[in-house]
Amino acid sequence: MKILVINCGSSSIKYKFFKIKKRLDEEILNSGIIEHIGEKDSLIKNHYIGLKIILERINIPIDGVGHRVVHGGEEFKKPVIITERVIRAIKNYSRFAPLHNPKNLAGILAVKRLLPQVKQVAVFDTAFHQTIPQYAYMYGLPYRYYESYGIRRYGFHGTSHAYVVAEAARLLKKPLSKLKLISCHLGNGCSITAVKYGKSIDTSMGFTPLEGLVMGTRCGDIDPALIPYIMQKEKISFLQIDEILNKESGLKGISGLSNDMRIIFKESKKGNFLAKLAIDVFIYRIKKYISAYIGILKGADAVIFTAGIGQNQPEIVRMICKDLFLHLNKRPKILIIPTDEELMIARQTYELLKKS
Repeated sequence: MKILVINCGSSSIKYKFFKIKKRLDEEILNSGIIEHIGEKDSLIKNHYIGLKIILERINIPIDGVGHRVVHGGEEFKKPVIITERVIRAIKNYSRFAPLHNPKNLAGILAVKRLLPQVKQVAVFDTAFHQTIPQYAYMYGLPYRYYESYGIRRYGFHGTSHAYVVAEAARLLKKPLSKLKLISCHLGNGCSITAVKYGKSIDTSMGFTPLEGLVMGTRCGDIDPALIPYIMQKEKISFLQIDEILNKESGLKGISGLSNDMRIIFKESKKGNFLAKLAIDVFIYRIKKYISAYIGILKGADAVIFTAGIGQNQPEIVRMICKDLFLHLNKRPKILIIPTDEELMIARQTYELLKKS
């Protein structure tokens, strides 16, 4: 079966084209990225034109298309074949992910026009976390906000976490259903997930990807009262404070240098105080979450590191793990596993289409 995996961003389309004979027997036939979609002076005016270019590059019959979709709310707990009802739902959940879901949907609609006979599958970032119990996903807010507006912790990076925990089980030669794992997705966006016997039971990101760890440009956990306080002091609007929390904070905000950990790490070695402080804050927050998840899991078989920082900067991983497990009788194994969300989407698309 030949599966095209599509990941549509605001001005880009990443894609990988797989040939899958069976699970773990997969071959990449083509891959790439279309950029500058809809930008000034760009010849690629929309995602439809971008997809058309991709299909011309591939020029091979396609059996199915898998799409990364960021938000599926509480409705989607697993991948689904895309129907008109699913399209309406993805559009509806754009209220939770206004920067992502509309672009994910643009890719789906483009494929629908270009390949009307080919089945499409939606794989949701939030789906893996739908096993989190209510006491872990609820906020300490009036319950009516959950009932009326769906305000709760949803979690993200679900496809990445699902992929690396499955790989961990394979490496440890144990069934996933018998393992307690902590998955650390550390890139420009960062999240940690506690996985008990194959199910997500808690995760650091929340209603949006802003909550949790200190990230490249996102602040992570803060006192909510800081928001009106800063707005008053700086005389800024809600849009401006949202921009600061999401795009000017985190590693970039503390260091004053960059959101790139490689640059910050290099500067910290030269004695830059703020670069070192940014790394210290970043690492401390990760240690806190790992320790908390070891507590709720009652131990862990392994802690997994993945994504840009997690799999490419071993010095940071060593700093995180230093003295972290000294109090434990059984210390977890440390695994560095490169994530492959596109392969996970291809596998899930293949399994679903095979059944259908």
